[in-house]
Amino acid sequence: MNIYSLPSKISALLFDMDGTLYTNPGYAQLQIDLAIEKLAHVRGKTFEEMQREIADYRKRWTDAHNGRKTSLGNAFLAFGISIEESARWREELYTPSDYLSPNLALRDALERLKALGLKRALVTNNPVSIARKTLAALGVERIFDVCVGLDTCYASKPNEAPFIKAAELLGVERVECISIGDRFDVDIDIPLKLGMGGILVDGVEDVYEIAEFLTGSLSETRRS
Repeated sequence: MNIYSLPSKISALLFDMDGTLYTNPGYAQLQIDLAIEKLAHVRGKTFEEMQREIADYRKRWTDAHNGRKTSLGNAFLAFGISIEESARWREELYTPSDYLSPNLALRDALERLKALGLKRALVTNNPVSIARKTLAALGVERIFDVCVGLDTCYASKPNEAPFIKAAELLGVERVECISIGDRFDVDIDIPLKLGMGGILVDGVEDVYEIAEFLTGSLSETRRS
């Protein structure tokens, strides 16, 4: 877990979903593969051909943007697939309950954060329906106040719009939020530029530790 910045006043936490609230590399890769397979079918190519084209495009994009990375949804835009269409495909293709199960340690960690008086939002590049199904599969759907998905702003992180919308829906100032995710370029970089805090995690195991860490930070802030 890497702490990049913490606001002087912490009111809300904006969580990424895939790779953050659960650690399942196989399911994470399957989501990518299913979307590429769908694109390959639409474009009349083999999966391998489409996979190479997407990888080549993302590498060129990264090389042209000082090493930063872009999301799969944003890459699909370059192949003529709108964000709206990407969202529909994901709703059609993904079934989180086939791969995920309730995580009591995660639920306990999120409940402890809730007890600290911190509002909680999910900010994901999956559509809201898939996000809610994922939270349900993990057994934590009732702990989140707000869910911002690909079809909320029709913008894919690292676009700033989903982060701004999450703060707006929670009714807090951006500078009172901390974004928590597993990809710096997608989940952390833009929030930092918006004045938010940022915590980069390696997986759900790091999320378990955030409540204890923030308990200490909030205690120090409130004493001062």
